[in-house]
Amino acid sequence: MGRKQRLSGADDSSCWSLFAAVLHPAAPNPEPEPDPEPDPKPDPEPDPEPDMRARKDVQTQTYWRAPIIWEGMFDPDLHDQTHIQSRSCVALVVFAVGRYLEFYLHNFLTSAEKHFMLGLSVTYYVFTDYPEKVPKMKLGPRRSMKVLQVEKHPRWQDVSMMRMKTLAEFIESDIRHHCNYVFCFDVDQVFTGRFGSEALGDSVALLHAHFYTRPPHRFTYERRPTSQAFLETGDFYYHAALFGGSWETMKNLTEACLAGIMEDKKNNVEAVWHDESYLNKYYWLHKPTRVLSPEYCWDRRIRDKKDILVTRLVWVKKH
Repeated sequence: MGRKQRLSGADDSSCWSLFAAVLHPAAPNPEPEPDPEPDPKPDPEPDPEPDMRARKDVQTQTYWRAPIIWEGMFDPDLHDQTHIQSRSCVALVVFAVGRYLEFYLHNFLTSAEKHFMLGLSVTYYVFTDYPEKVPKMKLGPRRSMKVLQVEKHPRWQDVSMMRMKTLAEFIESDIRHHCNYVFCFDVDQVFTGRFGSEALGDSVALLHAHFYTRPPHRFTYERRPTSQAFLETGDFYYHAALFGGSWETMKNLTEACLAGIMEDKKNNVEAVWHDESYLNKYYWLHKPTRVLSPEYCWDRRIRDKKDILVTRLVWVKKH
């Protein structure tokens, strides 16, 4: 949302303990386990390995051996067949509140129908303050939409941060029963090319288009130790315009970020880049298993695009 308008940019024990507490709560007293429900889905096939040597001009792997996905590193047909056989289902979550509903949602959804996870089962979860204004759309096979009403906050920063709360709750109550992957997108962008199953993974982060070539000291992390999002250093600068993964990881991520947000609110602290700051803290503590290159969320105002052979999702002009 509003974070896209920018072009540039201790004692951490409380952060570590807070995030760890959310992800590893104390075990409850043991209770008799109910009979397991049958799972109609087959065991997932392992993803084909990306070709890390296919691109010599860019970094294709993190130091913890997670692939950084660029054009030329994967066989799209092989990835798609693997996930079709595994009957993978993807939840695409988007928040369209206030003017974002009026100006951006229709183009976002229309472009997603052309490019997002084609061939797989996809459910759009549209959270908005005016459900009746969500455009009616004819969706492709195995694609559906749920429209949910949420409270409108006076500032986009609050909408952005509190989506962590809404998403965590809805993953638990609904999404986990229907989909095994979840992706959350900002609405003010459009798909322009294949955004397919090669992007699926247990924990998926996105390299920020304006920071992926810059040194860490230029990253706009939250640098104040008073915030739960505080980071003195990091691996990359990740963009909150999209993040995803398995429903289990996404539930952990959103709950951890929400815990940091609410702790800061109690102390009258607001992180410099809102939910993006907490997201970067989470990925520092819990390394993503798959990293998407800036092809997956590009800003066309960037002049140096020698690394970008294809764009899959692009920022749109602000209204």
